[in-house]
Amino acid sequence: MPEGPEIRRAAFEVEQAVKGQTLVEVYFAFPHLKEHEDHLVAAKVEAVRTKGKAMLIHFSNGYSIYSHNQLYGKWIIRKAFTYPTTKRQLRLALYTEKKAALLYSASDIDVLKTDELVNHPFISKAGPDVLSDDVTEFILLERMQSSAFKNRSWSALLLDQGFVAGNGNYLRSELLYVAGISPDAKPSECSDEQQHAMAEALITLSERSYETEGITVSHPLANELRNAGKKRRDYRHYVFNREGKLCYACGETIVKVTKNGRRLYYCPYCQ
Repeated sequence: MPEGPEIRRAAFEVEQAVKGQTLVEVYFAFPHLKEHEDHLVAAKVEAVRTKGKAMLIHFSNGYSIYSHNQLYGKWIIRKAFTYPTTKRQLRLALYTEKKAALLYSASDIDVLKTDELVNHPFISKAGPDVLSDDVTEFILLERMQSSAFKNRSWSALLLDQGFVAGNGNYLRSELLYVAGISPDAKPSECSDEQQHAMAEALITLSERSYETEGITVSHPLANELRNAGKKRRDYRHYVFNREGKLCYACGETIVKVTKNGRRLYYCPYCQ
């Protein structure tokens, strides 16, 4: 499933293609959304935002499109009325005179009045999005120390969109590694140093992944490994998807376990 950085990058690409442009045609695949095609034609795209893994497209007529890519959704930008060769199903298309923003395979799509978005079931429960909201380390520390979150395991908490929106499976493993925290630990069991490290990592790792299209290791380490001839899969992450390989910091073997029904990778020594 695409995580917050991937959706934020997709939102940037959609915004670059259609922001400020008048829509000449709109297509929804789902019958219950068909009535909104006429609502949106001739409107202009004012902004494209994200809330975690959800994308919000705001229009000049007071409507917004909510979409969640889920596991298989994918946005593709093309010249107007041209289409990629794919077996995916087109679910939503926004056409301007020159560009088309096409959403394939996603099934979670809705159209709402912009001022009613706060009541959407996902949006109303989502925590802060570090790539779209004004989020500080202090805000994140307050959340992890609150009664709602402090006694839950980190492995569960980092998948909870109500804690911080946008985190997913690869970010979960990477965040725990960078903060030096065991997957079984709870915020209430962590030292002040670990809590501050996690607050910082929640911001920096998402920003880094967004900027680098999915790389979470530091820039110096990525460059070092790249210059040594390593492929992208070898320098993309510290621990995620690296079972049986050596930790870049201590040389210990990376372990894979299942937590909350999903795979998690960690270093037994560093964490």
